[in-house]
Amino acid sequence: MLGGSRADVTARPDSDWDLGVYYRGPASFDPAAVRDLGHAGYVSALGEWGPIVDGGAWLTVDGTAVDVLFRDLDVVEGWLADAEAGRYAVLDQNGYLVGAPTYLPVGELAGCRHLGGAELPRPAFPERLAATAPGRWEGRASVALLFAEGHARSGDAVACAGMLAAAALCAAHARLTARREWARNEKRLIARAGLGAVQPSLARPGATAAELTATVAAVGTALGLEALRVR
Repeated sequence: MLGGSRADVTARPDSDWDLGVYYRGPASFDPAAVRDLGHAGYVSALGEWGPIVDGGAWLTVDGTAVDVLFRDLDVVEGWLADAEAGRYAVLDQNGYLVGAPTYLPVGELAGCRHLGGAELPRPAFPERLAATAPGRWEGRASVALLFAEGHARSGDAVACAGMLAAAALCAAHARLTARREWARNEKRLIARAGLGAVQPSLARPGATAAELTATVAAVGTALGLEALRVR
């Protein structure tokens, strides 16, 4: 399957090519088949890159950057069934700040283009997921704002900025799921959600407690959310 910006016609001239290789069960696919093609780059083992991004390859083919993702269709179809029931988990995944929800690979199936092999499911965004996910994501954003406030008071710029970034990304996930739009990763997630107003604040969060506290308030306003109040 062809995925990413090349599939949805948003690619820049320098964008790489994203290919998905789907298989059923680890016994049915050996990454050595990709390695044996002889292209320059790196090919991972299955499971090497994390629970969501099962594995893949970074290759250069005739001077063109090509990323290959390995996907176990049995696993993805299980996550599809969860999404249709309004369920999902958020798993730790390399390269993701707030974690990767298990419906991300389902969204890949929805937007990719078939290049060869068996036809794959093309799921619509589940109504029950649209009902359950926004509130969960907004809740996580509010908790992140709560912790950002605490870090701001102590003048911890790194921890405060990290929590603010997490709040913004969680709020973006909430907006996309409410609009029944798939997210594939965190790239351009803020822009897609229409939350670009947080960018100036996060670009310069400040160094003192007063500056950081003001930034937390500005980000909360831009997100339209308040920090969770526990006392």
